[in-house]
Parts: sequence; structure tokens; C-alpha cells
Amino acid sequence: MSRTIHLSPPDVGPLEESYLVAALRSGWVAPVGPELDAFERETAARTGTRGAVAVSSGTAALHLALLAVGVRPGDVVVVPTLTFVATANAVRYTGARPVLVDCDPLTGNLDVALVEKLLTRLSDRGERVGAVVPVDLFGSCADYSTLVPLCERFDVPIVEDAAEALGATHAGRPAGSFGRIGVLSFNGNKIITTSGGGMLLSDEPELLARCRYLATQARQPVPHYEHTEVGYNYRLSNLLAAIGLAQLRRLDGMVARRRHLRERYEKLFAPVPGVQVLGAEDRAANCWLTTVVVDSARTGWEPGRLGEYLAARDIETRPVFKPMHLQPAYSDAEALLTGAAEKLFTTGLTLPSGSALTEADTTLVLAAIEGFIAAPGQHATHPD
Repeated sequence: MSRTIHLSPPDVGPLEESYLVAALRSGWVAPVGPELDAFERETAARTGTRGAVAVSSGTAALHLALLAVGVRPGDVVVVPTLTFVATANAVRYTGARPVLVDCDPLTGNLDVALVEKLLTRLSDRGERVGAVVPVDLFGSCADYSTLVPLCERFDVPIVEDAAEALGATHAGRPAGSFGRIGVLSFNGNKIITTSGGGMLLSDEPELLARCRYLATQARQPVPHYEHTEVGYNYRLSNLLAAIGLAQLRRLDGMVARRRHLRERYEKLFAPVPGVQVLGAEDRAANCWLTTVVVDSARTGWEPGRLGEYLAARDIETRPVFKPMHLQPAYSDAEALLTGAAEKLFTTGLTLPSGSALTEADTTLVLAAIEGFIAAPGQHATHPD
């Protein structure tokens, strides 16, 4: 029976096992413990921030981050339309209203020129903008050199959704360190994993203290259970933090493998007219997922056809995120669009990118793609 080659499977092994067993044997099985403290401390150091708070998911981190910067019901929060739904969902958890912005067609990240246009429009309407939430798509940082001063000019905080970008940098600065607060995800398919989990990062201790408080059911510091406001059960467990601590030790090697894999894809597709690797110019990306963009008028085949071909050989692929404005749950959201996100959705295909891929896996994937490219007539998409 053949084994499926997945898009980005967890990359865990003996080191993670040893850290987890050590945490179990130490007796620190409850939600807090030394591994949790160390994981927060080392992640903050890695991202160049003053502190961190580990929580149960990246979505929980986004929710807390928005609350911490003061987003309240009725506010507007600027969100990319090209993102995973969690980014927009977290806005609605707060009672705020997401307003969607299209992307830069060359990177998939937030189109900063559109953000400026939108902030001007919202300001003219007298609406309160609670935050701008850029997403570092597929592990490539947004254009913070332009976005940060823009948001400062409008006095709007940035909540950086760096869920996919740990290990990436922009202008020499680590992902997760931009704006007032940043968010990481440690879901099973991310650069590093804690099975499930997330992290808040900030240079502002008071923001992190607020997040930590809300993440522990907003319990008051008294001997009995006392709660003056609604909180959440969002903290990461010490056992899961132990896995994350081991993963953090291996981060550089895992990013290097993903970058090497992207380089091999770039070399493979370089002679193919009509195919480009999304964001290939960004050599500071962590290459969490590698996406190819296909101009079917030039190739004679659509990305979905390649995906079907690879699926028949037990190789997983995935389209680019379906834009939020096309999602039924967000079809009524206000949006400033150019068509760039929709085009990437229809022309993009994400390929196996995980650091856990063996050389045999990689060879198989590349050979399968070569086989598809070599016989375009068998897979061509012909007009009716």
C-alpha cells in the first residue's frame, strides 16, 4: 500500500520524544511548568521580542491580541482577503467588523497601497479602526517597511499574523516582531508544532500580561476563584510546550530544508513557460509552503490538472486560500479588491513543502512533476 506524501506533515522525532518524556517524568503535567516558561522565553529571544505568552492555538492568540490592543464591538479591523479563515474569525469574536483588502499579485501579501486608500476612506467616514492585521502569507513577511509607518500615521495598531512565518525575516527583523503584538501558530502543519498551539509576542509587557490574564479565565489573584470579567481557557500545556521547545532547537535545520526544496522547485519550473514560484524573490522567507502560479494560456494546462495528476500518485497539493470575500461566511463583508487574490486562487497550486520529506519523497515528487510536464498533451486543457 502506497504512502501519501503530504503537503506539510509534522517533523518530529527522538528529540521531541525525549523532551516530552522528561516533562512527564518531572511531574509538570498541569498547564504550567518549566518547559512552558522556557518555550516562551526562547521563542521571544528567537523573534527579538521582549516577551511571549503561549496559548492553545494561533486562533486563540489572534483573539487575545485583538482584545489586548483595544479592539471592541463596532470597530473596523483591516484583514487581507487572501488568508485562512481564522484571521477574519478572530475579528468577529471581538464583535468588530472585518474589512477585507486585496493582495499584491507578486507575493500574495497585503497590498499596502490599498491599505492606505482604505484607511483614508474609513477615516473620512469617521469609523474607528481597531487594528490592521497583515498576514505573512506562506512564510513570507508583508511589506512592513511601508506598512508600519503608514499605520503609525493613522494611529492604528498592527497585529501581525505571523502564524506561518516563524524563522522568516523582513529587512533583517524577525517575523512576529512588527507592530504592537505578533502571533504565531504551532498547528501540526506549521514550521514547528506543539501538536496544537500558538504564541503571542510583544515588546509591551502590559499587553502580554493582559493576554496571560484573559487566557487563564481572567482569574483574579486571590485565594478563591474570583472573576470580574469574562476570560478564556486558552493557555498551552506544559507537556505540549516541551514538544515546542525541542522543535525550536531544530528550527534552523527545518527552515533550511524547506528553502532547499523551494530551490529545487524553482530549478524544475525555470524552463517551463507560464509557471512562476510565488514570492520566489523573497530569500528571507521560511518557505513554509511553496506555491506555483500557472498561466494556463501559456502552459496549455491548469494547476488543478497538475494537482489531479499528483493526487493519483498519492502526492498531496492544495489550491491557494479561497479569498474571504468569496467565502459564504464573509460574502457580505466590505472589501477593497483588485482581483489579485481571486486570480491567485484560480491559478495557484501549493506543492509538498515539509521539512519531514525524505530525499526519496522529494525525488518522487519532482519526478512526478517532470512526468506531467514532459507530456503536456495528455493533460492539456482545451477550450470548448
